[in-house]
Amino acid sequence: MMKRHDWLDRIRQLDPETDYAEIYRISSWYEFPWDTNQSLGFALYRTYAVPSIGRLLARTGEFTGRAQKRYDDTVLILEAVLEHGFGSEQGREAIRRMNGMHRRYEISNEDFVYVLATFVVVPKRWLDDYGWRPYSAHEVRAAVNYYRELGRHMGLRDVPETYEEFERLLDAYERANFAFDEGGRAVSDATLDLTASWYPRPLGVQMRRSSICLLDDPLREAFGYPRPPAVLTALVRGGMRLRGRLVRLLPPRRKPHLARDGRQVRGYPDGYRISELGTFEAPAGGPADGRTGGGCPFGAGAS
Repeated sequence: MMKRHDWLDRIRQLDPETDYAEIYRISSWYEFPWDTNQSLGFALYRTYAVPSIGRLLARTGEFTGRAQKRYDDTVLILEAVLEHGFGSEQGREAIRRMNGMHRRYEISNEDFVYVLATFVVVPKRWLDDYGWRPYSAHEVRAAVNYYRELGRHMGLRDVPETYEEFERLLDAYERANFAFDEGGRAVSDATLDLTASWYPRPLGVQMRRSSICLLDDPLREAFGYPRPPAVLTALVRGGMRLRGRLVRLLPPRRKPHLARDGRQVRGYPDGYRISELGTFEAPAGGPADGRTGGGCPFGAGAS
């Protein structure tokens, strides 16, 4: 019978400099599957508060008009890389799809590196606050190396080398760039509405309010949302911490739980091909649909 910390013991036997992908898989699929999905969603959500990002995403119309598909595509593209590896046929195809969408827009290297930093920093901070345990040092270093490798495949420059460098970059970039923009607010509203749609309506309304309670003040203010009642914020955050303590009592997961196994991914009940995910250039004079049209930079969507 597995013990609660057996996966952590396995992680400590691996080398985060060379086995970073395997460590990240164990953390994401066995130790923290729900937390990983939620925190990566919040990571991408933060980027909408940077006007150069939020405005571009709003202009495509994809995040406001096809939020569920954009969410599904992001999950499936990023998961294909992690599941199959950077050197696999499926991993290379997923990266080609992502890079192909990005190349259609004038996106600065600085914005790209900032987005990458959110993937490294936000999950660690999330687990510090709400996880059943925090990341170990091996897991932090593995996440850094995993996303550095993703950045290399994206052709990014000046990618930080350590967690501390990623953290300093993220905090400085947000201090300098967070600001209200109508486009960013529209994408934020569409994302919160998508989250609410996953629940029965009365509960969905409460989930939307609860999501705002999890935002730090600079992020909330950049979107122009009023401060939630202090009591509600305390209840929501306290409930999240309580969940972490309860999860700590559960036995270790024996089977991997991938993001596509969750009920939030809804757009491909009959399966999918990696090469068909995301958006594509519309043919001349052709209509825009889920596969064509405005496009979808910075991955394909977020929660």
